[in-house]
Order: sequence, then C-alpha cells, then structure tokens
Amino acid sequence: MTPATIQSLIEQGLPGARADVRGDDGVHFEATVVCEAFRGKLPLARHRLVYATLGERMGGEIHALSLKTLTPEEAA
Repeated sequence: MTPATIQSLIEQGLPGARADVRGDDGVHFEATVVCEAFRGKLPLARHRLVYATLGERMGGEIHALSLKTLTPEEAA
C-alpha cells in the first residue's frame, strides 16, 4: 500500500475531498483530509466516513491510519 493509493481511494470515496497522505513503511500512515461532507459532524463520524472509503484494507494492508479531518473553513 502506498500513500498515493490511499489518497486516491479517499478522494474517490469522498467526492470533493482533498487528502494528503504520508507514510514511509507501507503499513503506518498519516492523513489530513479536507472535505465539505465533514461539516456539522463530530470527529468520530468524520473518521468513519474516511474509513468507509478504505473498507477491508483497514486492519489489513493498512495497519494504522492517523487522521486529521477538517472542513474547508477549518483548513483555511
């Protein structure tokens, strides 16, 4: 698994999202995701939206994913 692959999966799964994914060892990653769909949602709900884009890869190909989830206004 690569950061670019994870970025693509997130951005395809959350229309309009921008994701910046980093990770050097192929199993532990950090991502900052900016998406309008996060508006009005608590952090746990935001994280679930991102995890849903990755499906069964979480806990398998992706051992750990640290998330920072922001609305466009929060990211500005």
